[in-house]
Amino acid sequence: MTWSHSHFCPGAPDRPHQGQPGAEEVAPSEPAPLCRGHPLSALPGPTNWPLLGSLPDVLWKGGLKKQHETLADYHRKYGKIFRMKLGAFDSVHIGAPCLLEALYRKESAYPQRLEIKPWKVYRDYRDEGYGLLILEGKDWQRVRSAFQKKLMKPTEIAKLDTTVNEVLVDFMHRIDDLCNHNGKIEDIYSEFNKWSFESICLVLYGKRFGLLQQDVGEEGLNFIKSVKTMMATFGMMMVTPVELHKSLNTKVWQAHTNAWDNIFKTAKCSIDSRLEKYSANPSEDFLCDIYFGSQLSKKELYAAITEFQIAGVETTANSLLWALYNISRNLHVQQKLFQEIQSAVSANESPDAKDLKKMPYLKACLKESMRITPSVPFTTRTLDKETVLKDYVLPEGTVLMLNSHALGSNEEYFSDWTTFKPERWLQKNIINPFAHIPFGIGRRMCIGRRLAELQLHLALCWLVRRYQIIATDSKPVETLHSGILIPSRELPIAFRRR
Repeated sequence: MTWSHSHFCPGAPDRPHQGQPGAEEVAPSEPAPLCRGHPLSALPGPTNWPLLGSLPDVLWKGGLKKQHETLADYHRKYGKIFRMKLGAFDSVHIGAPCLLEALYRKESAYPQRLEIKPWKVYRDYRDEGYGLLILEGKDWQRVRSAFQKKLMKPTEIAKLDTTVNEVLVDFMHRIDDLCNHNGKIEDIYSEFNKWSFESICLVLYGKRFGLLQQDVGEEGLNFIKSVKTMMATFGMMMVTPVELHKSLNTKVWQAHTNAWDNIFKTAKCSIDSRLEKYSANPSEDFLCDIYFGSQLSKKELYAAITEFQIAGVETTANSLLWALYNISRNLHVQQKLFQEIQSAVSANESPDAKDLKKMPYLKACLKESMRITPSVPFTTRTLDKETVLKDYVLPEGTVLMLNSHALGSNEEYFSDWTTFKPERWLQKNIINPFAHIPFGIGRRMCIGRRLAELQLHLALCWLVRRYQIIATDSKPVETLHSGILIPSRELPIAFRRR
């Protein structure tokens, strides 16, 4: 029997929520006593071949670069929850709001993520600290709490609008300089990464790296190059034993280690100079306030800030590019957005956090873009206790994949889902908050969410006010999975000064 989405799903809310609770707002309720259900082995899913698992089927459907679409297809075929093996990697996939809510309600005090073994092996090798992406338990909670006070409070994030705008002023000049006579920018992906990098570095370090200047700073370019090398090499060591790479001193291990060495060297130098500068009045500075007002060690600060920056640069730049692509293909949306920006901000003024409160359509445009073309198509959890979901008993240690891309492309949760329709987000109580999880859910929700949203909202404001975003062709652009969802070709957009 094929499981379909119409099957009853326990844990569905009696009525739509006003908004998904954030990690800092509501603690999940105590779990009810476990009722017995079907074993893990009873879960439906694609053919599981010896040793290979479902890898042949995934490869046949387009390979790992298309796995996000394959997973959405599997949800349509096998239902809200299914099990899949890729080689030795065994995981349970969730693609329904009711199950995500049930998981959220049963969440423990210290939820676990999938272990990033190569990162941990490097930290141990160089005697570096762990950051939020690899810490677990009480240490994770302690470090997260230190950052949460600044990063998850809207009033604190709003204070950073001037900092974010400083970089955006330079970015607008940069776009003017780079556009050819048709308004196109060569290697647009790289340019948007430079904007994101400069923006997050100014927030974290109070320092500019000069990536948006004519004579680009070598330090910043080396940092970006090192991050790309690190990301390209750690994937290989996630599927082959990292200890083997280390003991054989393989080229992959050498490149990975050298990349991390460069990343930590730059980060430490920037952090140290900032701590020294503001040590007398730490409350005046974003980073110093976090460090001096908490129980963090220097090692933990270095690691946490480094991971935060790595996680934020490419995802933010990517999200902005997809948003521009989506509004370029929907000119009626862009016109409506332009009118809202004009009415909220005077022509000669910089938009600020207060102005953003008057722009619901702008926020709806970003949400809709993150639904239809999310940067992160899935996130992970590792169960730290036996958990029952949809009558299945999942043992401790089960790896869960929370498929946000599958949710956003499901007709049951988003009618006419292929259409870019920001208006759907302005209707109250229509969309279940657990159907849209671009930043994850619960206590391990992305801690940089509010900063990323501020950067993206302000950037969209500046760009749409200054340029009409033109679609240079109407051919489809596919999404490819490469750690994040990237376009299959250079995005066909151009910038025309208004």
